[in-house]
Amino acid sequence: MKTRNLLKNSLALGAWLCLGTGDVFAQVSVTLNQAVEKALANNKLYHIKSLQVEEKKAKVQEDRVKAYPAFSVSSTYQYNANIGQLSIAEGTLGVLPLPTGNVALPNNELNVDLGRHQTFNAGASVYQPVSQLSKIKTGVQVALTDVEIAERERVKVSLQIMQAVERLYYGILINEKQKEEASAKLELARLKLYDLESARFSGKTIDSNESGLQANIADEEQNLLKLDIQNEDYMADMRRLTGLESGEVRLEPVGELPFETSRTVEDYKTVAGENNVDIQLAILGRAKSELAIKAAKLTYRPDLGVFAGYTYQKGNVIFPQNNPFAGLSLKWNVQDLWSNKQVLRQRYLVSEQARQHLADKHDEVSNNVEKAYRKIRQAQSLIQVAERAVTYRQKEMKVQDDKKFAGLNTEADVLNTKSLLAKSEADLFAAQLSYRLAISDLKILTEKY
Repeated sequence: MKTRNLLKNSLALGAWLCLGTGDVFAQVSVTLNQAVEKALANNKLYHIKSLQVEEKKAKVQEDRVKAYPAFSVSSTYQYNANIGQLSIAEGTLGVLPLPTGNVALPNNELNVDLGRHQTFNAGASVYQPVSQLSKIKTGVQVALTDVEIAERERVKVSLQIMQAVERLYYGILINEKQKEEASAKLELARLKLYDLESARFSGKTIDSNESGLQANIADEEQNLLKLDIQNEDYMADMRRLTGLESGEVRLEPVGELPFETSRTVEDYKTVAGENNVDIQLAILGRAKSELAIKAAKLTYRPDLGVFAGYTYQKGNVIFPQNNPFAGLSLKWNVQDLWSNKQVLRQRYLVSEQARQHLADKHDEVSNNVEKAYRKIRQAQSLIQVAERAVTYRQKEMKVQDDKKFAGLNTEADVLNTKSLLAKSEADLFAAQLSYRLAISDLKILTEKY
């Protein structure tokens, strides 16, 4: 009786170890697509990339404004402690002969104030660039390219998040099957120990391998504990990615992904050359470097523009009170003829780097397409074998259950078959994970997002 109670307590401990993280898998079911959606909604890096897209769009509008006339207004008030004077000495303008005698012009020294102590000026002007319009247009094209780059980077982050969620999702499902296998093995080891102790207690055996069986139990408990710890780590990462709270997650099984087998690896390489995010980013980088060269060449042009305006002033008697004006503005920094040569040389070097980077990305993506395509074929073969193994184990499990019902086998036979079935199901999940991740890799490499 003591031994039987010990077995019950051990089985209860095994169930506790197996379900120790059961609070993580609560009532709410979550599918893979829902987990991906939550991860995209929760991920801060993805939100940062979205904000960067909006930032780049605002920069486009800022650069476009530069092509329109620039209107400015100004006004000043000034108090002058000293004001200028015009002094005309006596006789400076000559002598006026009169019957009464010659009269000097002026007949005495004159001092005329040229302004007032308080002066006020106000004006408005408008400037329209002319020769700079081509350079401004090039700057807008650069800003638009930055928008496209930011959008492609956001897509790249979303694809990385999707794949990370898929890996964790399948990792958790595999972990659950491994825990089922380990739990069955633990129960089997305890049952063997119980049978041994019962046989020895009844005097039916004297051969004892109790230490070895206890060591097996300890090994299985350790393995189960490791799987529980791994599950906690997986779920912590899943909660961090998706924002799900502890105790609300129960993952649903994932159906098989369809795969178009009629397309060759060369077809996928061609599609990847057009749609791949990394290649698109490299193409945009090369385009941006070419626009930078164009902008550097336009720097040789002088700045030519037209302007017009109106000024009002009060307090200066020399200048008119109201003065509308218009004209042309020309500015040319001759030093740019020499310094811009080095700028242009730098831009050409950057462009060559971008071209080399694009060629390298084409090679890298091509190799990755081949690798993903090969993994898909390999995973398909593994899945077929794993499915047959699961089918056979399920049939074996049914036979053992029937035998148990008829009393023709032992509990150890059932537990052993149960552990083997759980292992085959875990192997099938692993093969499906490899298959799904290979398809995910190929989709990321080839599809346009």
